[in-house]
Amino acid sequence: MAWKSDGNGPWGGGSGGSGGQGPFGGGGQPPDVEEMLRRSQEKFKSFMPAGGGGIKGFILVILAAAVLWLGSGMYRIQPGEVGVVMLFGKFVKSTAPGLNYWIPGPIGDVIKLPVTQINTINIGFVGSSSSGSSVGTRDVPQESLMLTGDQNIVDIDFVVQWKIKDAAEFLFNIRDPETTIKVAAESSMREVVGQKNLEPVLTTDRQQIQEETKRLLQDILDSYGAGVSVEQVQLQNADPPREVIDAFNDVQRAKQDQERAVNEAIAYQNDIVPRARGESEKMIQAASAYKERVTKEAEGEAARFISVYDTYKNAKEVTRLRLYLERMQDILQGANKVIIEQSSGGSGVVPYLPLNELMKGSNQ
Repeated sequence: MAWKSDGNGPWGGGSGGSGGQGPFGGGGQPPDVEEMLRRSQEKFKSFMPAGGGGIKGFILVILAAAVLWLGSGMYRIQPGEVGVVMLFGKFVKSTAPGLNYWIPGPIGDVIKLPVTQINTINIGFVGSSSSGSSVGTRDVPQESLMLTGDQNIVDIDFVVQWKIKDAAEFLFNIRDPETTIKVAAESSMREVVGQKNLEPVLTTDRQQIQEETKRLLQDILDSYGAGVSVEQVQLQNADPPREVIDAFNDVQRAKQDQERAVNEAIAYQNDIVPRARGESEKMIQAASAYKERVTKEAEGEAARFISVYDTYKNAKEVTRLRLYLERMQDILQGANKVIIEQSSGGSGVVPYLPLNELMKGSNQ
Protein backbone atom coordinates (compact mmCIF):
# COMPACT_ATOMS: atom_id res chain seq x y z
CA MET A 1 0.00 0.00 0.00
CA ALA A 2 1.12 3.58 -0.62
CA TRP A 3 0.04 6.95 0.52
CA LYS A 4 -0.75 9.18 -2.47
CA SER A 5 -1.35 12.85 -2.55
CA ASP A 6 -1.67 15.61 -5.04
CA GLY A 7 1.57 17.17 -3.86
CA ASN A 8 5.22 16.21 -4.26
CA GLY A 9 5.26 13.00 -2.13
CA PRO A 10 5.57 12.40 1.60
CA TRP A 11 8.70 14.54 1.99
CA GLY A 12 7.51 17.31 -0.30
CA GLY A 13 5.62 20.46 0.39
CA GLY A 14 2.44 19.86 -1.68
CA SER A 15 -0.78 21.67 -0.96
CA GLY A 16 -3.77 20.08 0.61
CA GLY A 17 -7.30 21.07 1.22
CA SER A 18 -6.30 23.34 4.04
CA GLY A 19 -3.01 24.42 2.49
CA GLY A 20 -1.05 23.82 5.79
CA GLN A 21 2.16 21.89 6.59
CA GLY A 22 2.01 18.43 8.23
CA PRO A 23 4.29 17.11 10.97
CA PHE A 24 6.72 15.65 8.37
CA GLY A 25 7.07 18.83 6.41
CA GLY A 26 4.44 17.83 3.79
CA GLY A 27 0.90 18.68 3.32
CA GLY A 28 -0.34 16.68 6.30
CA GLN A 29 0.19 13.19 4.67
CA PRO A 30 2.08 10.32 6.50
CA PRO A 31 5.44 9.01 5.09
CA ASP A 32 5.59 6.27 2.45
CA VAL A 33 6.71 3.08 4.30
CA GLU A 34 7.62 1.21 1.13
CA GLU A 35 9.81 4.08 0.02
CA MET A 36 11.62 4.04 3.37
CA LEU A 37 12.31 0.30 3.14
CA ARG A 38 13.57 0.65 -0.40
CA ARG A 39 16.01 3.39 0.55
CA SER A 40 17.27 1.35 3.55
CA GLN A 41 17.96 -1.64 1.28
CA GLU A 42 19.88 0.55 -1.12
CA LYS A 43 22.05 1.94 1.67
CA PHE A 44 22.77 -1.57 2.96
CA LYS A 45 23.74 -2.77 -0.53
CA SER A 46 26.16 0.13 -0.88
CA PHE A 47 28.28 -1.37 1.91
CA MET A 48 28.42 -4.75 0.23
CA PRO A 49 31.25 -5.62 -2.20
CA ALA A 50 30.54 -4.46 -5.75
CA GLY A 51 27.39 -2.89 -4.38
CA GLY A 52 25.51 -6.19 -4.49
CA GLY A 53 24.43 -8.98 -2.23
CA GLY A 54 24.88 -12.71 -2.48
CA ILE A 55 26.48 -15.47 -0.42
CA LYS A 56 29.92 -13.89 -0.47
CA GLY A 57 28.68 -10.64 1.02
CA PHE A 58 26.70 -12.49 3.67
CA ILE A 59 29.79 -14.46 4.68
CA LEU A 60 31.85 -11.29 4.95
CA VAL A 61 29.22 -9.75 7.18
CA ILE A 62 29.19 -12.82 9.39
CA LEU A 63 33.00 -12.79 9.61
CA ALA A 64 33.07 -9.12 10.52
CA ALA A 65 30.47 -9.67 13.23
CA ALA A 66 32.46 -12.64 14.54
CA VAL A 67 35.66 -10.57 14.70
CA LEU A 68 33.87 -7.82 16.58
CA TRP A 69 32.33 -10.35 18.95
CA LEU A 70 35.65 -12.05 19.66
CA GLY A 71 37.36 -8.71 20.12
CA SER A 72 34.91 -7.79 22.86
CA GLY A 73 36.45 -10.53 25.03
CA MET A 74 39.35 -8.27 26.08
CA TYR A 75 38.97 -7.01 29.65
CA ARG A 76 41.12 -5.30 32.28
CA ILE A 77 41.38 -6.18 35.98
CA GLN A 78 42.33 -3.19 38.13
CA PRO A 79 44.77 -3.44 41.07
CA GLY A 80 42.98 -4.70 44.16
CA GLU A 81 40.51 -6.74 42.05
CA VAL A 82 40.22 -10.37 41.01
CA GLY A 83 38.41 -11.56 37.90
CA VAL A 84 36.17 -14.63 38.22
CA VAL A 85 36.06 -16.31 34.79
CA MET A 86 33.01 -18.44 33.92
CA LEU A 87 32.03 -20.59 30.95
CA PHE A 88 28.29 -21.14 30.47
CA GLY A 89 27.82 -19.96 34.06
CA LYS A 90 30.37 -22.42 35.53
CA PHE A 91 33.51 -21.24 37.34
CA VAL A 92 36.71 -21.82 35.37
CA LYS A 93 39.51 -19.78 36.99
CA SER A 94 40.47 -16.52 38.66
CA THR A 95 42.56 -13.88 36.92
CA ALA A 96 45.03 -11.41 38.41
CA PRO A 97 45.14 -7.65 37.78
CA GLY A 98 46.11 -6.65 34.25
CA LEU A 99 44.87 -7.06 30.68
CA ASN A 100 43.22 -10.45 30.07
CA TYR A 101 41.09 -12.19 27.47
CA TRP A 102 38.14 -14.56 27.73
CA ILE A 103 35.37 -15.74 25.46
CA PRO A 104 32.70 -13.02 25.47
CA GLY A 105 29.06 -13.49 26.36
CA PRO A 106 26.74 -15.17 26.20
CA ILE A 107 29.19 -18.11 26.18
CA GLY A 108 31.68 -16.73 28.68
CA ASP A 109 31.50 -14.12 31.41
CA VAL A 110 33.90 -12.34 33.79
CA ILE A 111 32.88 -10.91 37.18
CA LYS A 112 35.26 -8.46 38.85
CA LEU A 113 35.42 -8.45 42.67
CA PRO A 114 37.35 -6.00 44.93
CA VAL A 115 39.38 -8.32 47.19
CA THR A 116 41.34 -5.61 49.07
CA GLN A 117 38.37 -3.44 49.97
CA ILE A 118 37.46 -3.43 53.68
CA ASN A 119 33.71 -3.78 54.17
CA THR A 120 31.91 -2.78 57.37
CA ILE A 121 28.76 -4.19 58.93
CA ASN A 122 27.06 -2.45 61.88
CA ILE A 123 25.25 -4.69 64.36
CA GLY A 124 23.01 -3.31 67.08
CA PHE A 125 22.67 0.12 65.52
CA VAL A 126 22.02 1.87 62.23
CA GLY A 127 24.21 4.80 61.21
CA SER A 128 27.88 5.75 61.40
CA SER A 129 30.21 5.47 64.37
CA SER A 130 33.63 6.93 65.13
CA SER A 131 36.24 5.94 67.76
CA GLY A 132 33.87 3.88 69.84
CA SER A 133 31.20 6.58 70.18
CA SER A 134 28.08 6.50 68.04
CA VAL A 135 27.39 9.65 66.05
CA GLY A 136 23.91 10.08 64.56
CA THR A 137 22.99 6.44 65.13
CA ARG A 138 19.74 4.64 65.86
CA ASP A 139 19.68 1.67 68.21
CA VAL A 140 18.30 -1.69 67.04
CA PRO A 141 17.27 -3.56 70.22
CA GLN A 142 16.53 -6.78 68.35
CA GLU A 143 20.23 -7.04 67.54
CA SER A 144 21.91 -5.33 70.51
CA LEU A 145 20.16 -6.83 73.58
CA MET A 146 21.98 -9.97 74.76
CA LEU A 147 21.81 -12.27 77.77
CA THR A 148 24.92 -12.73 79.94
CA GLY A 149 26.00 -15.79 81.87
CA ASP A 150 24.61 -14.44 85.18
CA GLN A 151 21.11 -13.93 83.70
CA ASN A 152 21.51 -10.17 83.13
CA ILE A 153 20.79 -8.22 79.95
CA VAL A 154 23.42 -6.07 78.25
CA ASP A 155 23.06 -3.70 75.30
CA ILE A 156 26.01 -4.20 72.91
CA ASP A 157 26.73 -2.38 69.65
CA PHE A 158 29.66 -3.58 67.57
CA VAL A 159 31.18 -3.36 64.09
CA VAL A 160 32.52 -6.18 61.90
CA GLN A 161 35.15 -5.40 59.25
CA TRP A 162 35.73 -8.02 56.56
CA LYS A 163 37.10 -8.50 53.07
CA ILE A 164 36.98 -11.13 50.33
CA LYS A 165 39.53 -13.91 50.82
CA ASP A 166 38.53 -16.28 47.99
CA ALA A 167 36.59 -14.69 45.13
CA ALA A 168 35.18 -17.97 43.75
CA GLU A 169 33.91 -19.19 47.15
CA PHE A 170 32.49 -15.75 47.92
CA LEU A 171 30.63 -15.65 44.61
CA PHE A 172 29.23 -19.19 44.43
CA ASN A 173 28.97 -20.65 47.96
CA ILE A 174 26.69 -18.11 49.69
CA ARG A 175 23.66 -16.35 48.26
CA ASP A 176 23.68 -13.14 50.34
CA PRO A 177 27.18 -12.61 51.79
CA GLU A 178 26.48 -9.48 53.83
CA THR A 179 23.37 -10.88 55.50
CA THR A 180 25.16 -14.17 56.20
CA ILE A 181 28.11 -12.38 57.83
CA LYS A 182 25.80 -10.19 59.90
CA VAL A 183 23.76 -13.11 61.22
CA ALA A 184 26.88 -15.17 61.96
CA ALA A 185 28.52 -12.22 63.75
CA GLU A 186 25.46 -11.62 65.92
CA SER A 187 25.32 -15.32 66.80
CA SER A 188 29.03 -15.37 67.67
CA MET A 189 28.75 -12.32 69.92
CA ARG A 190 25.74 -13.79 71.73
CA GLU A 191 27.62 -17.04 72.35
CA VAL A 192 30.68 -15.26 73.77
CA VAL A 193 28.66 -12.84 75.95
CA GLY A 194 26.45 -15.68 77.18
CA GLN A 195 29.50 -17.31 78.81
CA LYS A 196 30.51 -14.23 80.83
CA ASN A 197 29.06 -12.27 83.74
CA LEU A 198 27.75 -8.76 83.32
CA GLU A 199 30.50 -6.95 85.22
CA PRO A 200 33.46 -8.19 83.11
CA VAL A 201 31.50 -7.56 79.90
CA LEU A 202 31.04 -3.92 80.85
CA THR A 203 34.54 -3.31 82.24
CA THR A 204 37.57 -5.56 81.89
CA ASP A 205 36.84 -8.18 79.21
CA ARG A 206 36.08 -5.97 76.19
CA GLN A 207 39.31 -6.85 74.35
CA GLN A 208 38.92 -10.54 75.13
CA ILE A 209 35.32 -10.51 73.87
CA GLN A 210 36.40 -8.91 70.59
CA GLU A 211 39.12 -11.51 70.00
CA GLU A 212 36.92 -14.49 70.89
CA THR A 213 34.08 -13.23 68.70
CA LYS A 214 36.41 -12.68 65.75
CA ARG A 215 37.86 -16.19 66.06
CA LEU A 216 34.43 -17.82 66.39
CA LEU A 217 32.99 -15.82 63.46
CA GLN A 218 35.92 -16.79 61.24
CA ASP A 219 35.40 -20.47 62.07
CA ILE A 220 31.70 -20.23 61.19
CA LEU A 221 32.35 -18.52 57.85
CA ASP A 222 35.09 -21.00 56.98
CA SER A 223 32.69 -23.87 57.64
CA TYR A 224 30.29 -22.24 55.18
CA GLY A 225 33.06 -21.83 52.59
CA ALA A 226 32.17 -18.14 52.40
CA GLY A 227 35.58 -17.02 51.13
CA VAL A 228 35.59 -14.15 53.65
CA SER A 229 38.36 -12.97 55.99
CA VAL A 230 37.25 -11.25 59.21
CA GLU A 231 39.65 -8.37 59.79
CA GLN A 232 38.30 -6.92 63.05
CA VAL A 233 35.42 -7.05 65.52
CA GLN A 234 35.19 -3.80 67.48
CA LEU A 235 32.80 -3.08 70.35
CA GLN A 236 31.23 0.36 70.15
CA ASN A 237 29.04 0.37 73.28
CA ALA A 238 28.44 -2.10 76.10
CA ASP A 239 25.86 -0.76 78.54
CA PRO A 240 22.93 -2.01 80.59
CA PRO A 241 19.47 -1.55 79.04
CA ARG A 242 18.19 2.03 79.07
CA GLU A 243 15.39 1.15 81.51
CA VAL A 244 17.85 0.25 84.31
CA ILE A 245 20.90 2.32 83.41
CA ASP A 246 20.30 4.88 86.21
CA ALA A 247 20.15 2.18 88.88
CA PHE A 248 23.19 0.52 87.38
CA ASN A 249 25.12 3.80 87.51
CA ASP A 250 24.22 4.15 91.20
CA VAL A 251 25.57 0.68 91.84
CA GLN A 252 28.75 1.51 89.96
CA ARG A 253 29.26 4.68 91.97
CA ALA A 254 28.78 2.73 95.21
CA LYS A 255 31.35 0.20 94.06
CA GLN A 256 33.77 3.00 93.21
CA ASP A 257 33.31 4.44 96.72
CA GLN A 258 33.94 1.00 98.15
CA GLU A 259 37.10 0.59 96.09
CA ARG A 260 38.30 4.04 97.15
CA ALA A 261 37.77 3.19 100.85
CA VAL A 262 39.56 -0.11 100.41
CA ASN A 263 42.46 1.63 98.67
CA GLU A 264 42.73 4.19 101.49
CA ALA A 265 42.76 1.38 104.05
CA ILE A 266 45.43 -0.45 102.10
CA ALA A 267 47.49 2.74 101.89
CA TYR A 268 47.20 3.24 105.68
CA GLN A 269 48.15 -0.39 106.21
CA ASN A 270 51.15 -0.01 103.94
CA ASP A 271 52.21 3.02 105.99
CA ILE A 272 51.65 1.78 109.56
CA VAL A 273 52.70 -1.85 109.23
CA PRO A 274 56.24 -1.16 107.96
CA ARG A 275 56.77 1.39 110.72
CA ALA A 276 55.56 -1.07 113.37
CA ARG A 277 57.78 -3.74 111.91
CA GLY A 278 60.70 -1.31 112.00
CA GLU A 279 60.06 -0.46 115.65
CA SER A 280 59.79 -4.12 116.57
CA GLU A 281 62.97 -4.89 114.70
CA LYS A 282 64.67 -2.01 116.48
CA MET A 283 63.58 -3.35 119.88
CA ILE A 284 64.72 -6.83 118.95
CA GLN A 285 68.11 -5.50 117.89
CA ALA A 286 68.45 -3.48 121.12
CA ALA A 287 67.51 -6.49 123.24
CA SER A 288 69.97 -8.64 121.32
CA ALA A 289 72.71 -6.06 121.86
CA TYR A 290 71.90 -5.80 125.58
CA LYS A 291 71.91 -9.57 125.87
CA GLU A 292 75.25 -9.74 124.10
CA ARG A 293 76.72 -7.00 126.30
CA VAL A 294 75.51 -8.51 129.59
CA THR A 295 76.67 -11.94 128.55
CA LYS A 296 80.13 -10.68 127.64
CA GLU A 297 80.40 -8.69 130.90
CA ALA A 298 79.36 -11.73 132.91
CA GLU A 299 81.83 -13.87 131.05
CA GLY A 300 84.54 -11.25 131.69
CA GLU A 301 83.71 -11.03 135.40
CA ALA A 302 83.75 -14.80 135.68
CA ALA A 303 87.09 -14.99 133.89
CA ARG A 304 88.52 -12.26 136.15
CA PHE A 305 87.22 -14.03 139.27
CA ILE A 306 88.76 -17.30 138.14
CA SER A 307 92.03 -15.52 137.47
CA VAL A 308 92.01 -13.92 140.94
CA TYR A 309 91.11 -17.25 142.47
CA ASP A 310 94.03 -18.96 140.75
CA THR A 311 96.34 -16.23 142.01
CA TYR A 312 94.88 -16.55 145.50
CA LYS A 313 95.62 -20.24 145.57
CA ASN A 314 99.26 -19.59 144.75
CA ALA A 315 99.82 -16.67 147.20
CA LYS A 316 97.05 -16.45 149.72
CA GLU A 317 98.51 -13.83 152.11
CA VAL A 318 99.60 -11.44 149.45
CA THR A 319 96.36 -11.82 147.55
CA ARG A 320 94.28 -11.39 150.69
CA LEU A 321 96.14 -8.18 151.56
CA ARG A 322 95.86 -6.84 148.04
CA LEU A 323 92.14 -7.53 147.94
CA TYR A 324 91.70 -5.89 151.33
CA LEU A 325 93.59 -2.79 150.28
CA GLU A 326 91.72 -2.50 146.99
CA ARG A 327 88.39 -2.85 148.74
CA MET A 328 89.28 -0.33 151.43
CA GLN A 329 90.46 2.06 148.73
CA ASP A 330 87.11 1.76 147.00
CA ILE A 331 85.24 2.33 150.26
CA LEU A 332 87.31 5.20 151.67
CA GLN A 333 87.75 7.00 148.36
CA GLY A 334 84.47 8.90 148.66
CA ALA A 335 84.22 9.17 152.47
CA ASN A 336 85.15 12.06 154.82
CA LYS A 337 88.25 10.98 156.73
CA VAL A 338 89.71 12.09 160.10
CA ILE A 339 93.09 10.65 161.09
CA ILE A 340 93.73 9.99 164.80
CA GLU A 341 97.15 8.94 166.00
CA GLN A 342 96.71 6.51 168.88
CA SER A 343 100.43 5.98 169.68
CA SER A 344 101.04 9.57 170.89
CA GLY A 345 100.48 10.50 174.46
CA GLY A 346 97.61 12.43 175.78
CA SER A 347 94.19 12.13 174.30
CA GLY A 348 95.58 10.60 171.13
CA VAL A 349 93.95 13.29 168.98
CA VAL A 350 96.16 14.99 166.46
CA PRO A 351 95.35 18.34 164.94
CA TYR A 352 92.57 18.08 162.32
CA LEU A 353 93.87 17.60 158.83
CA PRO A 354 91.14 18.55 156.26
CA LEU A 355 92.13 16.14 153.52
CA ASN A 356 88.83 16.53 151.65
CA GLU A 357 89.15 20.31 151.39
CA LEU A 358 92.76 19.95 150.40
CA MET A 359 91.85 17.51 147.65
CA LYS A 360 89.04 19.79 146.43
CA GLY A 361 91.41 22.73 146.31
CA SER A 362 94.00 20.78 144.39
CA ASN A 363 91.34 19.63 141.90
CA GLN A 364 90.18 23.20 141.41
